Amino acid sequence: MKSLVIAEKPSVARDIARVLHCSQKGNGTLEGKDYVVTWALGHLVTLADPEEYDKKYTKWELSTLPMMPEKMKLVVIRQTSKQYNAVKTQLYRKDIGEIIIATDAGREGELVARWILAKADCHKPIKRLWISSVTDKAIRDGFAHLKNGHDYDDLYRAAQARAEADWLVGMNGTRALTCKYNAQLSCGRVQTPTLAMIARREQEIRGFKPEDYYGITLQAGNVRWTWRDGKSGSLRTFKKERAQEIQTKAGKSSLTITKVSRKPKKTYAPGLYDLTTLQREANQKYGFSAKETLNIMQRLYENHKVLTYPRTDSRYIGKDVVPTIKERLQACGTGPYRKLAGVLANKPIQTSAGFVDDKKVSDHHAIIPTEQFVQLDHMTNEERKIYDMVVRRFLSVLYPPAVYEQVNMEGTAAGETFAASGRIVKSAGWREVYEGGWQDEEEESGDKLKDQKLPELTEGQILTVEGAALTTGKTKPPARFTEATLLGAMENPIHFMENHDKKAVKTLGETGGLGTVATRADIIEKLFNSFMMEKRGNEIYITSKAKQLLELVPEELKKPELTADWEMKLSDIANGKLRQDKFLTGIREYACEIVNEIKSGQGTFRHDNMTNKKCPNCGKHLLAVNGKNAKMLVCEDRECGYRETVSRATNARCPKCHKRMEMLLKGKEETFVCQCGYKEKLSSFQARRAKEGAGVNKRDVQRYLKKQQKEANEPVNNAFAQALSGIKLD
Repeated sequence: MKSLVIAEKPSVARDIARVLHCSQKGNGTLEGKDYVVTWALGHLVTLADPEEYDKKYTKWELSTLPMMPEKMKLVVIRQTSKQYNAVKTQLYRKDIGEIIIATDAGREGELVARWILAKADCHKPIKRLWISSVTDKAIRDGFAHLKNGHDYDDLYRAAQARAEADWLVGMNGTRALTCKYNAQLSCGRVQTPTLAMIARREQEIRGFKPEDYYGITLQAGNVRWTWRDGKSGSLRTFKKERAQEIQTKAGKSSLTITKVSRKPKKTYAPGLYDLTTLQREANQKYGFSAKETLNIMQRLYENHKVLTYPRTDSRYIGKDVVPTIKERLQACGTGPYRKLAGVLANKPIQTSAGFVDDKKVSDHHAIIPTEQFVQLDHMTNEERKIYDMVVRRFLSVLYPPAVYEQVNMEGTAAGETFAASGRIVKSAGWREVYEGGWQDEEEESGDKLKDQKLPELTEGQILTVEGAALTTGKTKPPARFTEATLLGAMENPIHFMENHDKKAVKTLGETGGLGTVATRADIIEKLFNSFMMEKRGNEIYITSKAKQLLELVPEELKKPELTADWEMKLSDIANGKLRQDKFLTGIREYACEIVNEIKSGQGTFRHDNMTNKKCPNCGKHLLAVNGKNAKMLVCEDRECGYRETVSRATNARCPKCHKRMEMLLKGKEETFVCQCGYKEKLSSFQARRAKEGAGVNKRDVQRYLKKQQKEANEPVNNAFAQALSGIKLD
């Protein structure tokens, strides 16, 4: 008898097949002596749409809500039905004795395989391959230690409960809002609180009133001394008269050094990366969106096999990984990392509780290099950047701490306290890995003393004040969200909770905030694609549509506590502490409450982005919307689905003001337009760039345009997009 291996994607299936010596190609399979390897394409099976339960749900009407199917049905996804049938054929082969689930080792990966088995009504024995990387070594080790598939039954129940809960709340809430207000509106337990956080930040910015503040600096003994308030310890005051008085008096007196302290200090390397931290830092450093970083990571994991599983929420490795560290160092010790890795590989590996802790490893450990030899020249520029971030972080935690001497000095002038600080580096330690390119976050803060090079001075020494200056500034409002800071807020939304209930705070901390590491990037993309938020530069703004939606949705759906409560209960189901049916009973009651609240709502929705232009397909008005990288006109009727791109953001720089230009796509030829008023046709731009030696040819530009057009035409890939496409409103 043979074993059937079900992988989540073809690329992983090919790797497994190679290790298991399965080279005979079949219909959606690779077969060998003992194993048959097949694959899914992500989800092949999903929950049925409402009309599958009752034909009355075909038409969207408030009177048919709430929709509460007694038992949730599974359906084969039409676009990938061919592969499902190929897998089903293998499941029912008489020579297949057992099923080995080799989908991603996590909640959603478990659901991918179990739904296929459930839809096919297959009850053959199951085993589970649970690995964090897809190197040949990891696959061999995983198959040598296969788990009993039923050990993960509770994980499957949690995944199933999550999917059904999202269907019940999302489908009912979305239909209720859409029918009630005759507009394409949707809600969800993660996207709605995320929007609410952005809206709250905008309120804080609008309500903020800047204040002038003042500081005083003295120049004495080749040191820049900064005034410090004797009571509060602050380096600034809001009283101008007081600051001017101190400046005048201190400038005419001498400064007596009252304190000189020298303390040896250590700083340790930042922790290893989990997905959210990597997405956040990649956005800050390279401007990559969360989705881009995840896609790059996925390629480095699946195709290059040089990094471990990306969708992890842990920043630690287990003790079982420690013996493999030297092998990983040898694998990544090439190119710019050869010397750094070589230093570590030739010594005993020093680990610490700062990055090795079995208790802090969930389904997967932190993102680290694999034992696979690296070929840097096979990577794209973007892949190199992400790989570089992960490797340097991995190397840095293995290096010793940075050691320095912190020198703090205080002095008095005219009865006021002045301070100065500096540091003397004794050993660069882990900072060597970053080749001087590391900057501490606190160094960027405006209310802390900046380190400077200090001469040898002693207590009691009296210095002549060479000059006194008044510094001024204005308090700043909270910064608008970027993708990096929004990811951080989703991971830790405690600041946005209305009541800081200790239990809710603890729950949010344990569950990792809004959404999961695997879903946050998709949620952000969905909010851009559904025109709930837009980008201006790197900053995120919510649209009028989102503001109105937040006025119309039930209050409970806007709170981060809701999703935290769900995740805690789902975690309990996965650990066998809570029954799935008990959780779903509560969800059904909640979905009914949401529908009733929306039905009784008194609000209204108005399209304030409606244009005078008519849709060429259906004749209805077109709405002007800002996509993530383009300005578009979309039909107000979701069923029609017409959209056209008006202009697109580019990386081309204006030759006059050097700002990025937009490309207008109307007319006989595309035209670059800058906000300063400069215009240039595409042909002129190409000629100018070629003359300047930029190396941009027509083929490059056309390839870029085709890629952008393809992205613009891609449908929004979410659970409600297909449902909304069939909307019928009177």
